[in-house]
Amino acid sequence: MTARIIVTGTDTGIGKTVFAAGLTRLLDGYYFKPVQAGLGEETDTAVVQRLSALPVQRMLPEVWRLNTPASPHLAAERDGVIIDPTALNLPTLDRPLIVEGAGGLMVPLTRNELYIDLFATWRAPVVLCARTALGTLNHTLLSLEALQRRGIPVLGIALIGDVHADNERTLREMGRVPILGTLPLLNPLTPQSLGKAFSVAFARESFTATAAP
Repeated sequence: MTARIIVTGTDTGIGKTVFAAGLTRLLDGYYFKPVQAGLGEETDTAVVQRLSALPVQRMLPEVWRLNTPASPHLAAERDGVIIDPTALNLPTLDRPLIVEGAGGLMVPLTRNELYIDLFATWRAPVVLCARTALGTLNHTLLSLEALQRRGIPVLGIALIGDVHADNERTLREMGRVPILGTLPLLNPLTPQSLGKAFSVAFARESFTATAAP
């Protein structure tokens, strides 16, 4: 089976969409954002297509496109629609598939189901995006514990921000998962700068390794 990788984060706004764009380009794959909450600005799929510079055909359409920039469960209620998690299946494709969640692991998809519940159903390996800055130890270790308790395989942690050697060491030792690399905050953020930084920070083979349970 061609690789399927879930990109999630310890929180919202940490840069996982930028990371997903870099990973989709690195693996020359497809990108899939199952639920997009917020249509007023550029959607995550549009951001990934722009930053990856891949053909628009590599961007799979969202299953639900919701108007309100909020947690999917609330955005769906305000739009008057019902999200059916059983309809969110991962397709089989001829190239790697990068799937991006919303916010952190415990974001409600519906009033009865969290995103992490969906990940447990999919059984695809997860890359956990985390800040390098203050607060990352607590948020990242809690997220890893939640993943591990549900038996969700973890490829490793992708750090985003300025290099912080002790945070990296602590997460590697206490989290007991690989640190895949550190993606710096880029200014300007362009397809060229992202592609160059990503190829330096991350090794392609890291995303084809066996994930830790």
